Amino acid sequence: MSIRPVLETRRAQPAIEGAGVHLHRAFGFHDPSELDPFLLFDDFRNDDPARYTQGFPWHPHRGIETITYVLAGEVDHGDSLGNSGRLGAGDVQWMTAGSGILHQEMPRGNLQGQMHGFQLWANLPAALKMTAPRYQDVKAPDIPEITDDDGTRVRVIVGSFWGRRGPVDGIAADPQYLDISVPPGVSKTFKIDTYRRSFAYVFEGAGAFAYASRPTGVLLEKEIAGQEVNIRDMSGNRTLIRFGTGDEVTVQAGPDGIRFLLISGAPIEEPVAWHGPIVMNTQDELRQAMADLRNGTFIRPAQ
Repeated sequence: MSIRPVLETRRAQPAIEGAGVHLHRAFGFHDPSELDPFLLFDDFRNDDPARYTQGFPWHPHRGIETITYVLAGEVDHGDSLGNSGRLGAGDVQWMTAGSGILHQEMPRGNLQGQMHGFQLWANLPAALKMTAPRYQDVKAPDIPEITDDDGTRVRVIVGSFWGRRGPVDGIAADPQYLDISVPPGVSKTFKIDTYRRSFAYVFEGAGAFAYASRPTGVLLEKEIAGQEVNIRDMSGNRTLIRFGTGDEVTVQAGPDGIRFLLISGAPIEEPVAWHGPIVMNTQDELRQAMADLRNGTFIRPAQ
């Protein structure tokens, strides 16, 4: 067994998208090979409705899949194919844009005005860039949640973990998407397929991720200096942890525990031509997508 080393930790950066949604971006629009097959990850968390209620009005997507996971508040959505719905706290939507879709996403806060959710973009391989669009909307009660003997809780959104399988399926990147909570002071190791790219995103509490050639349970901050997310600095912020290769991830929870997303997927390793919400393989394909938008042929009829 080999514990994945931490290659990098970085804070998500403030950004404004849509019609004025204030969010934090952990990665995106830089090097698409860094976390291939994943392209972008946004954390849209806010307690001020003025900073998110204008939402993400009608916009196109082609060549990717978008994964929306809501923790607080709601997101109303609709698209050019006539689909509409509402995501509530704990719900997940996996949208395969494929050949092209126009849609909108409009966040609404809870009774306290709080809105919190994540959106992840996953690339599609060339063979599926022009596949028919589809949605998978999953309600919170349908997502398996497992509690281990030490109090660790895992929601299995996509993929298989600890004998349970998430309800979202048929995704090109064959990903694993877990929402993990580890109690204060607990050290825990999680299996990840060796051949997947992986990252963690911490959004509550604090902890240290590390590699070590010693048993789980004896990781101390001073022993893993240079390979940890600093416990003193991480509490309350938004931190991305990018891992190297290996088949395990180890975390030591801080005094208030830690909650993070652990996401991995099989790399596609194909050329990427990217402009905003459209991701193709070549510049010619990208130009064709732009032309389709201009001349009204972006949305393909159902086959």
